[in-house]
Amino acid sequence: MSCAQAALSIASDRSMMRASGRGAGAAGMEKTIYGFVFRHSLAQQLFLLALTVASFPVLYVSLELPKQIINDAISGSGFPRSLLGLELGQIEYLMVLSFAFLGLVLLNGAFKFAINTGKGRLGERLLRRLRYDLYSRLLRFPLPVFKRTGQGEIIPMVTQEVEPLGGFMGDALAQPVYQLGILVTIGAFMLIQEPILGLAALALYPFQMYAIPKLQRRVTALAKQRVQHVRRLSDRIGESISTIEAVHADDGSNRLRADIANRLGGIYDIRFEIFRRKFFIKFLNNFLAQLTPFFFYSIGGYLIIEGRLSFGAMVAVLAAYKDMSAPWKELLAYYQQQADARIKYDQVVQQFDPPGMIDEALQVEEADALPEIGPDSRLAFENAAYAEDEISQPVRSATLSLGLDEHVAIVGPSGGGKEELGLLAARLAVVTGGRAHLDGTALAELPQAVFGRRAAYVGPSASLFNASLRENLLFGLRHRPLRPAEAGPEEAARRDARAAEARRSGNSEEDIFADWVDYEAAGAAPGEEMVRRMVEVLTAVGLDDD
Repeated sequence: MSCAQAALSIASDRSMMRASGRGAGAAGMEKTIYGFVFRHSLAQQLFLLALTVASFPVLYVSLELPKQIINDAISGSGFPRSLLGLELGQIEYLMVLSFAFLGLVLLNGAFKFAINTGKGRLGERLLRRLRYDLYSRLLRFPLPVFKRTGQGEIIPMVTQEVEPLGGFMGDALAQPVYQLGILVTIGAFMLIQEPILGLAALALYPFQMYAIPKLQRRVTALAKQRVQHVRRLSDRIGESISTIEAVHADDGSNRLRADIANRLGGIYDIRFEIFRRKFFIKFLNNFLAQLTPFFFYSIGGYLIIEGRLSFGAMVAVLAAYKDMSAPWKELLAYYQQQADARIKYDQVVQQFDPPGMIDEALQVEEADALPEIGPDSRLAFENAAYAEDEISQPVRSATLSLGLDEHVAIVGPSGGGKEELGLLAARLAVVTGGRAHLDGTALAELPQAVFGRRAAYVGPSASLFNASLRENLLFGLRHRPLRPAEAGPEEAARRDARAAEARRSGNSEEDIFADWVDYEAAGAAPGEEMVRRMVEVLTAVGLDDD
C-alpha cells in the first residue's frame, strides 16, 4: 500500500480544508472561444453591434460633405441661397457647412469613443471571468494532475497567456463589423462619386483577402509551436530550481546548460521564421496599398483633364481612400488576433479539462446541513481500486471497514499504496473502481465540506501559505463569511460596487474582508480566548516559540 506513512484522524470539532472554490466557476468550458464569448456576453455584443451600425450613416455624410464644401460653397454660384428658411451668402453658407462638418467629426468621434470603451470594458470582464473560471477549475483538479504537470506550465496560462484574449473577446463581434462597415461605406462612396476610380480602389482587395490570410495561416501554426516550446522551457527551468541540490551534488550544470541552449535554439528558429514571414506579409500588403494611388493619379488625372471628373470629387475620393487603409489594417490585425486567440484558447481548454475533476456542486455549493460524523460512523472500502493513470494503480482490490473511534495503522512496503489509501480515506482522492463509503453514502457523493470541516489530514509533506502563522492556523476554520465586515458608508458603497462588478463577471461575490472564522468549531470565543487556543495548538506541536 503507499510510499510514506500517513496519519488520518477524524474529529467532529476540527477541520482542515485544503482546497475550496467558491463562486460561479463554469461547469464545463466552451470548446471554442466564440462559444465562450457568446455564452457570457451575447446581449452586450449585440448592443455594441447596434451602436456600430448606427455610426455608418454619420461616416458617409462626413465623407460627402467635403465635396459639397469644395464644389458648392467654394466653387459654386447662385448666392444667396436658402437653407432651412434662412437666406445665406457664400461666406455664411461656407461657415454653416464647415461647422456641420466639425459637428459630424465630433459625432463620429463620440461613436468611436463609446464603441471602443464598451469593447474594452466587455473584454476586461470576459478576461476576468475566464481567469476566475480557470482558477476555479484548478481547485477541482484531481491530485494526479499536479504530479504530471508542473507549476511553470499551469501558472503562465492563467496569468500571461490568456492576457491577449481579453482584447479579442471584446472585439469578437463589433470589431470586424465596424471595420468592414467602414470599408463598405467608403467603397460605396467612391463608386457613387466615380465608378472607375471606385473600381480601381477596390480591385486589389479580393486578392489581398485571399493571399494575406493564406500566408498568415503558416505564421499562426508557427506561433502555436512557439507557445508550446516556451511552456516546456518554463517547466524545465522550474524543474532545475526544484532539483538544484542534485544539480550541484552531481555536477550536472553543464548538461542542463546544453539542454537549455538547445531549447532556446529551437525557440530562436521558430521566432525568426515568424518574423521573416510576418514582414513579407507586411511588405506585400504595403506594396498593394501603394499601388492604388498610382491608379488614382493616372486614371483620375486623365478624367479631370478630359472634364469627366470634378476636382472636388477627386479630392473627396483621395481623402476617402486615405481613410480606407486604417480599417483594412485593422481587419488584417483582427484576423491575426483571431487565429492567435483560437490557438491560446484551445490549448487552455485542453489543459484545464482533465478527466476526473471534482464535481463543482460538491465543492462550491453550501449545503443546508452537513451529515453528522460520530464515533459510531464507519468508513468502508469494498474491492476498491485507485489508478492515477493507465500505468500506475497503487491500490487494487482493497476491502476493509474502519470505525472512526479506532486507531488504525496501515503498514507496507514503499510504493505499496498506503499513502494513496490514506488519500482515499480523507476523500482527497476518489476510487476509480469498487466502492468507498461512509455510513453507506459513497465518498464521491459527499460534499467536500463534510471531510473539510469534520476531518483533519496530515500527509508526508507540509506546505504553508505565503502569509502569517496566524493566517495559516485559521485557514482550516474559514469556509464561508459568517459575520459582515464593519465599514463606513463610503467603504460599504465601494464594496457593493465591486460585488456588483464581480457578479457581472461571473466571479464570487463573497466579501473577503468579512469575518470567516468558525469560532464554534475552534471551541473558542473571538479575541484573547482564540489567541490562547492557537497558542495551545502551537505548543502541542512544539512551535510555541514561533
